[in-house]
Amino acid sequence: MAKALFGHVGAAPDRRLIDEVTRLRSRVQALEFEVTRLRAENDRLAAAAAEADDFARLTEPALT
Repeated sequence: MAKALFGHVGAAPDRRLIDEVTRLRSRVQALEFEVTRLRAENDRLAAAAAEADDFARLTEPALT
């Protein structure tokens, strides 16, 4: 049992695993950037919609 554990702990990391982790970290970073960009765009559009909504409201009746 000790030899099996030592072999598992002392073994060099698998190159495919390292490449996969690197690829996944890169993908996560790209997705985090996309989320930030979409949140900023959503905030901008929400502000524009609120401004348009305020503009559409009339302070006095259109026909009297």
